Amino acid sequence: MKPLKNIKLLGGIEDELVKTVIGQLCPRYIPAGEVLYIGDTPEKFTFCDKRRMAELGCLIEEHGKMPDVVVFDPEKGWIVLIESVTSHGPVDAKRHAELSDLFSSVEPGVVYVTAFPDRNLMAKYLGVISWETEVWVADAPDHLIHFNGDCFLGPY
Repeated sequence: MKPLKNIKLLGGIEDELVKTVIGQLCPRYIPAGEVLYIGDTPEKFTFCDKRRMAELGCLIEEHGKMPDVVVFDPEKGWIVLIESVTSHGPVDAKRHAELSDLFSSVEPGVVYVTAFPDRNLMAKYLGVISWETEVWVADAPDHLIHFNGDCFLGPY
């Protein structure tokens, strides 16, 4: 993963989680990832690689409800949409539909991830997390929770 330099976020607890997502989740699970968008910047599109996103079929609207972080995994050809949850909710059914609509023109596969700072906050939202998504918890960074059917059923 390419290091990001000179990224200015708005500040606050959500920014800490976004930094942790970029510094811990991405290197573990998307090591060759290209961060294309970070939403919690002073202006909504301060950190946005619009050219690269357009190449991948992401037709972003200025007033669209963007996720907190967008990463492209060139090895798998996936766009990974990450919501960091500190005060707003996870990728629930409504948010999944919004993001699916917003990224409907994307040519590679789309992966939906909700990131939480800890399992206590995750527990608050567990009942509404959408199927066909992933959950990552910052205080247990080596694990993902898969809300996606039998994709990973099997012995360890």
